[in-house]
Amino acid sequence: MAAQAVVAPSMMSDPESTTAKSSTTQEEEDVLPPKDFVAALPVREGWSEPLVQYKNYWFRPRLLEQILLVQHAFVPRADDIILATQPKCGTTWLKALAFTIANRSRYGFSDHPLLTRHPQHVVPFMEIPGAGPNHTDIHTLPPPRLLATHMPMSLLPPGTRSVGCRVVYLCRDPKDALVSRLHFENKAFQGTNLSMDNAFSMFCEGFSPYGPFWDHCLGYWRESIARPDNVLFLKYEEIKSDPVPVVRKLAKFLGVPLTEEEESSGVAQEVVKLCSFETLTSLQVNQVGGVRHGGKFFMSNSVFYRKGEVGDWANHMSHVMGEELDRIVQQKLEGSGLVF
Repeated sequence: MAAQAVVAPSMMSDPESTTAKSSTTQEEEDVLPPKDFVAALPVREGWSEPLVQYKNYWFRPRLLEQILLVQHAFVPRADDIILATQPKCGTTWLKALAFTIANRSRYGFSDHPLLTRHPQHVVPFMEIPGAGPNHTDIHTLPPPRLLATHMPMSLLPPGTRSVGCRVVYLCRDPKDALVSRLHFENKAFQGTNLSMDNAFSMFCEGFSPYGPFWDHCLGYWRESIARPDNVLFLKYEEIKSDPVPVVRKLAKFLGVPLTEEEESSGVAQEVVKLCSFETLTSLQVNQVGGVRHGGKFFMSNSVFYRKGEVGDWANHMSHVMGEELDRIVQQKLEGSGLVF
């Protein structure tokens, strides 16, 4: 019989929901196939499918298998650009903005690829395979590669730091992120009917896909302080309130700053308009069809868009709950300089 796992006090609210499996070591991780290694990790139920815990973070098992494969197979390039987010924190918006900014010399706004292709298609995830097996689609992309990930900073493939890959991280108010997560789980995964109360309790314990939320944010925040030339930290609310300066900041960070001519002709404003929630959600490509992950899991395009609003949490959870989550997050971020 496997030994009982040690569960932190904050994880004890539902003692039967976490199952201990055989303990794992670095040697086992190096030797065992990813699927066998992941199968031996602690597992807990509660979301649309059970999550496994690895190096303090919670993952869907099949995605952790892909992360482990990426860590061994991915070869970083110095000119790689990595767009990092937690799920439901503006990933689709960041992909659209970065793709448009980085490729504006190739495409006009009237016949832009985003008018006929979903942002999830134009910027591939490192850990979520596309059409090609074993990430060959990523490996064969021409430089500079524009890639996306939900991986924590600490789990990015070895070498991304040493070769100087640029990373853009986008975070969001955790209350809005939680509400968006709840709606996504219930809409995207058939048979899921999570309540706000249950989702709130798990989220506050640090138990959510790619969570704890605060640790994910802190990893990139601290790296942005240590290496500001390589890691840009953005907030969803910052883009929402005044997007044009963020477009300028992104363009400079990506190595393609706006020229005087572009400034005078309103290119930044055109980027904002093309990538706006209103424009993207009005396009047929984002209303029909879907994205197939790894050739197996199909997700409709429309599920990636909900409201895109700041402060919508107040319509879905009580102010007491909001204040409680604020208190927890403030405590977790204390002393870091990061605030929401």
